[in-house]
Amino acid sequence: MKNLVNKLLTTDPNIGFCIARLTLGVVIFPHGAQKLLGLFGGYGYSATMESLTTQMGLPSIVAGSVIMIEFFGSISLLLGICSRFWALALAGMFTGIIATTQLEHGFFMNWFGNQAGEGYEYSLLIIGLALSIVINGSGKWSVDHLISKK
Repeated sequence: MKNLVNKLLTTDPNIGFCIARLTLGVVIFPHGAQKLLGLFGGYGYSATMESLTTQMGLPSIVAGSVIMIEFFGSISLLLGICSRFWALALAGMFTGIIATTQLEHGFFMNWFGNQAGEGYEYSLLIIGLALSIVINGSGKWSVDHLISKK
């Protein structure tokens, strides 16, 4: 168990890994805050759950996980707490988003509203950042680094 915790938290105190982690946390946080708290023009937990389960047809466990991963995962990434875990969760979630809703719309996002849905370019960027964190860890200025030093 101790070995698993060490692997999960150990990180190279590299500024580049820190930038990847902070960027991912900053980009995902508003989405999670919309879904959970209704901030940034969002609808909040109940309405988001309703939308994800009835309109998108997601099982409630998946819908709830999406909300929790985006909100708590982004905060954890910003602080650098268990970043590998949260980055892996985000990579898995966005892989699912691509497979279930974006692949059919092609690569490009729907910048001009002339597609039936969004392409997967944004999701691919999220997955790339997340996998960088999974492989390299939280980087400099993270709780993971403070813990792993001890």
